[in-house]
Amino acid sequence: MVDTTRLTQAVDHFADRLRAAPQSRLQRGAAAEALALARQMSLWAQSVEEPGAAAREMPDAGMFAAADQITVAVHDLAVVLQNDAEVERALELVAEAQKKAAV
Repeated sequence: MVDTTRLTQAVDHFADRLRAAPQSRLQRGAAAEALALARQMSLWAQSVEEPGAAAREMPDAGMFAAADQITVAVHDLAVVLQNDAEVERALELVAEAQKKAAV
């Protein structure tokens, strides 16, 4: 079993920053970045869990739900990651999204 602690901690930190961000920051793109990350992680998890199945896109639940969406998507992905390289890649994606979101 691969250790995903760093990944879940990173996404929890990102989600906390989003929850603390002012509405204006969310509107200027932070929420959109979070949703894009959530969708990407969700699709990745689906491809591992159900190879060949039709992908289901995470819906846009609004800017105030973005923090919860990244948390759910990344925690779901963390369960199915199979090696340290995948964890590192997921960590990179979380860091990139947080940097773009500027939170």
